[in-house]
Amino acid sequence: MQSIREFYKIGNGPSSSHTMGPKRASLEFKETYHEADEYQVILYGSLAFTGKGHLTDKIIQEAFFPKKVEIVFDKKTECKIHPNTMDLKAFKDNKEIGNWRVYSIGGGSIQIEGKAKEEKKDIYPITTLNEIKDYCIKNEITLSDYVYQIEDTEIKEYLSEVWKAMKNAVEEGIKTEGEIPGKLNLRRRAREIYEKTIENESMQMKQSRMLTAYAYAVSETNACGGIIVTAPTCGASGVLPSVLYYLYKEENYKENEIIDGLATAALIGNLVKENASISGAECGCQAEVGTACSMAAAAYAEIKRYSMDQIESAAEIAMEHHLGLTCDPIYGYVQIPCIERNAVASMRAIDSANIAYLVAKSSKISFDMVVDTMYETGKDLQSHYRETSEGGLAKKYCRNKYYNPNLKQESEEASKE
Repeated sequence: MQSIREFYKIGNGPSSSHTMGPKRASLEFKETYHEADEYQVILYGSLAFTGKGHLTDKIIQEAFFPKKVEIVFDKKTECKIHPNTMDLKAFKDNKEIGNWRVYSIGGGSIQIEGKAKEEKKDIYPITTLNEIKDYCIKNEITLSDYVYQIEDTEIKEYLSEVWKAMKNAVEEGIKTEGEIPGKLNLRRRAREIYEKTIENESMQMKQSRMLTAYAYAVSETNACGGIIVTAPTCGASGVLPSVLYYLYKEENYKENEIIDGLATAALIGNLVKENASISGAECGCQAEVGTACSMAAAAYAEIKRYSMDQIESAAEIAMEHHLGLTCDPIYGYVQIPCIERNAVASMRAIDSANIAYLVAKSSKISFDMVVDTMYETGKDLQSHYRETSEGGLAKKYCRNKYYNPNLKQESEEASKE
């Protein structure tokens, strides 16, 4: 299992697999075949079906600029290896001089077919939470202590950079208004929710409102292509910052405590990435928002100094109740249901941690078991529920006028596409 530096990545939204990964592949391909005078990129699977909504074509054009690049959206060829597949071809004097097949495997990482996996050193000797727990209990350390023990001496400094980026995304998001790019014509809601006045507002309602505002702030920033942190992905980037910022701003936890929460959250997310998947195109939204919810629940429990069993139970409960969650972004935009879903998951993360505080001792389901279950469930999901925008809400919104007669024009446009 690799360093958490490879897990938390600071960059542009709206999708780590659809923008960060393709951008990285394009830049590396361009550098390798720098003598080419033009390029072609063919997108398959989820990249083809939702690439425009995820700004994949825009980010590829920027990567190859000022060279000419033709982008092809191939929605017919089946992708048997990975749903985020792309072919890159380089031409000089109208002759092909090089080609790569690349898989965008999630979190901004890529795998080039025929080449050894990226030489990122595996530094974690234990890859199940059960074994990590045993080690920590035996050595009387916390999960965050374990991360600091394994990582290099500058890891806290890196986590501080991650936290700064998360804070900026929240704070900029709750004061920014306007419309989110795309034909859904959504307006940004974070500021409105944050500033909303509710007469006789209860503490519980205030918590829900603040968590929603913070999650919307980051998710809207992501949808606009702003700077966010993959946690574990761009599409789920609002969950963890929402919970952490709430603890920091509303409950006055110190930054060093927030850093401990970030370390524990990364460990949980890294275990999912190692043993299952954090890719919506591979396993549905359970792999993205489900993992984010687990991370946030574990971070919350760590910061609250819950027991090791309670932290595991918090992460397990959060994932268990996202099992089967489909990825069906309307028009391929990371907007509906994605933005609202981040807010719901942030509240569910705290609920999961608090339930775990009460029931952890009697739990019969381990975190490792639920991660394995999530992976199997994801593989069983039909492809149109895995980030292709061909099923679920995406299909109903675009093609079924019964649900909203005002969608007639949009439905006709979607049919033509």
